[in-house]
Amino acid sequence: MDEGAGDASPPPAPPPPAHAPPPAPQAPTAAAPSQRDVSASPTSSRSVTETVNGSHRFVIQGYSLAKGMGVGKHIASETFSVGGFQWAVYFYPDGKNPEDNSAYVSVFIALASEGTDVRALFELTLLDQSGKGKHKVHSHFDRSLESGPYTLKYRGSMWGYKRFFRRTALETSDFLKDDCLKINCTVGVVVSTIDYSRPHSIQVPDSDIGYHFGSLLGNQEGVDVILNVGGERFHAHKLVLAARSHVFRSQFFDDESEGEKNEVDESDELREFSIDDMEPKVFKAMLHFIYRDTLVDENELGTSSSDGSVFDTLVAKLLAAADKYDLGRLRLLCESYLCKGISVASVASTLALADRHHAMELKAVCLKFAAENLSAVIRTEGFLYLRDNCPSLQSEILKTVAGCEEQCSSGGKSQSVCAQLSDGGDTSGRRVRPRI
Repeated sequence: MDEGAGDASPPPAPPPPAHAPPPAPQAPTAAAPSQRDVSASPTSSRSVTETVNGSHRFVIQGYSLAKGMGVGKHIASETFSVGGFQWAVYFYPDGKNPEDNSAYVSVFIALASEGTDVRALFELTLLDQSGKGKHKVHSHFDRSLESGPYTLKYRGSMWGYKRFFRRTALETSDFLKDDCLKINCTVGVVVSTIDYSRPHSIQVPDSDIGYHFGSLLGNQEGVDVILNVGGERFHAHKLVLAARSHVFRSQFFDDESEGEKNEVDESDELREFSIDDMEPKVFKAMLHFIYRDTLVDENELGTSSSDGSVFDTLVAKLLAAADKYDLGRLRLLCESYLCKGISVASVASTLALADRHHAMELKAVCLKFAAENLSAVIRTEGFLYLRDNCPSLQSEILKTVAGCEEQCSSGGKSQSVCAQLSDGGDTSGRRVRPRI
């Protein structure tokens, strides 16, 4: 501390001269506010580090055929997403390490997308297929790690075991059944977030624009067009319909001149348009979406005629309307609803419906489902419908099957698929000729 530094008071002022006037009184000054009085409310924050977890099951069918492919060569699973990154499981039937002379199988988890210094925890589980539950587990989870999570430096980096299991022991164990191995992989990507306190917050409710536009349709205020659908007349607003669908916009405005577009129609007579290729209930459901941005009640969507055909349901007809009027969101809503009802009995007809109305997301789901359940699907009436009416879709199913086989690299499914097709499999006992 410096000498003399302290709280010393100033020296006294010298006395005034003998005949000096008394000092003028000073106005009182306001006390300065203390620093504590104007300080902001205290804040806090918290760093939270945790893992975003995801799992993938990799089935290796045809293990005996995979042997002999060579040391360092692997079979890769389909990629899967965890924590914003793509991952894959690599299985080396002849091992990864040349020094082991194919005595062990190797299993690794690889980063399959671009990334730098991705920190993660891993777990590999070889499933016991005897039902005893004696799985072989290698896990980072639920145990202390001296050096922390594993860091993958770049795309292609891997974590796993060169000596995952001795081959001679594996081939006589309960892990191998019907020439098939099943491996569960769990990845936990490490992420850090900052959680901080907010002294005050205001809750903003969800948008209610759909409710207000729906009310506009319900009370028919300001309607300026009539749409005659199968003899039933619907009042609506041209601008609303045109804003939602370019098909309506073209129908209402493309034939008008610039002067007509800007001209205010003061007559009480509304222009009427006819729609002849749609049922009134379907058009009503489409109007519901255009104004409210939602589907009608689910109890209405699945209703169909007595034969139960998917083509005859309201949601199928609404999908067709969405395709005609280019209502992309309505199409996706219908696809999502139909996707929930896919089964062996319905997948072929749903595939035909999706293909007809350009529902590509639904079509992809149907193709994959049909490929995975082909032996049952080819025995359905829907598959007969594809054969007679949409042979190209049958070919697409078989191409999807072939794609799955190439990914699995098992070599055992192609023969069974051809056998399923050549053995017949329709409900009337007729043989189904394979379309390759």
